[in-house]
Amino acid sequence: MTIPSSQIVPLVAIVMKTKALIAMSGGVDSSVAAYLTQSQGFECIGCTMKLYHNEDAGVSKNHTCCSLDDVEDARSVARKLKMPYYVFNFSDDFKEKIIDKFVDSYLHGKTPNPCIDCNRYMKFDKLFERAEILGCNYIVTGHYARIEYENGKFVLKKALDNFKDQSYVLYSLTQKQLAHVLFPLGGFHNKDEVRELAKEQGFINFDKHDSQDICFVPNGDYAKVIELHSGEKQQQGNFVDTNGNILGKHKGIIHYTIGQRKGLGLALLEPHFVCAINVNDNTVVLGKAEDLYARELLANDFNWISGDTPNGEIRCKAKIRYGQIEQPALARVLESGCVRVVFDEPQRAITPGQAVVLYDGDIVLGGGVII
Repeated sequence: MTIPSSQIVPLVAIVMKTKALIAMSGGVDSSVAAYLTQSQGFECIGCTMKLYHNEDAGVSKNHTCCSLDDVEDARSVARKLKMPYYVFNFSDDFKEKIIDKFVDSYLHGKTPNPCIDCNRYMKFDKLFERAEILGCNYIVTGHYARIEYENGKFVLKKALDNFKDQSYVLYSLTQKQLAHVLFPLGGFHNKDEVRELAKEQGFINFDKHDSQDICFVPNGDYAKVIELHSGEKQQQGNFVDTNGNILGKHKGIIHYTIGQRKGLGLALLEPHFVCAINVNDNTVVLGKAEDLYARELLANDFNWISGDTPNGEIRCKAKIRYGQIEQPALARVLESGCVRVVFDEPQRAITPGQAVVLYDGDIVLGGGVII
């Protein structure tokens, strides 16, 4: 397979020094990112982050979890590319910054996005510390996104493959970080091209399936992990309608998120959805489909990628969940630093704890956490 110039220009254009630390998950994306980086003349070091212990995920110590298989796959690729390879134990930091925050958010009726926090605190924080120790000037990951330098600023852009684009989970990147990050896969038009390249290189994981689960919730049982780490047994409470009338009993607020319809355990005459979670009185508010829609939201902990906070109202597009298509909106920074986003059209299931990310065309302006 010939690598189109659109896939290698981002690397060539910003190379200043040639040592790079490759974050290798064991999947095909990061493996191909390693190959592409090395093929551009970088001196590469591969690494995998050990982020949690079996017990943190509610898995037996004696069980061979998928993370060990991932390490072996990453090691196999690094060996084939003849690059040094390390496993970094970040499990203590991961528990504090990711798992504990995940648990606390659910206990307070929010729905967190731990993958965003992992990028922020692990890949582009702790990993940068290790890169500096190893003398690496760049961090390389298999994310589908692009970094370009325009008008004296680094800009984060969507990947050419809209289906695989991961810019939404990268909104916390700063100018300093973008100057030392490479995303070699951002110029690919589809995942099949990446797998073909991996197959040509003889990588053991060329046809490995993409991971869909949160890594420390391997079986999708969020409640089990939350109860394990909080030490709290969830208390039953009332399902209520939008007028406060009791509809039945729920099994604990951690089992629900805004927009949920299935798994309520109620026999109602028409479909009902979770519209709100009230921690103070331990109630879950159910409503009809139309009750889920709203036009505006507030977000805090906002990061503007340019480093400059805009004045006044800005016209943009915004998305409130990973798989959503960006929607036209107006955004304004309030005196508190929070950002109010008002959509042209009502949006379904705006969820506290999730991220809202703003775009100008294919450029990511920034993002924050919905409150």
